[in-house]
Amino acid sequence: MTKNNTWFVYFLRCNDNSLYAGITTDIERRLHQHNHTKLGAKYTRAKRPVTLAFIETTPNKSLASKREYQLKKLTKIQKEQLVSTCLV
Repeated sequence: MTKNNTWFVYFLRCNDNSLYAGITTDIERRLHQHNHTKLGAKYTRAKRPVTLAFIETTPNKSLASKREYQLKKLTKIQKEQLVSTCLV
């Protein structure tokens, strides 16, 4: 079994137009979990369906967590500006 060293930092667009930040090694699996299972974040379970709005890659979990923390501290306007630069 090969270990996936790529981590993704992402924003999901919820059905109320809010943005949710998270990290994962498998973006397709995580998006499915957010939309269809109890393994998705409690925040997104109440705001389904969610769509991928922004994604970045990092080489390890530590950097992904640090970047997620930075993204969560942004204002809504700053988050929207970042999302507008990303072609998902």
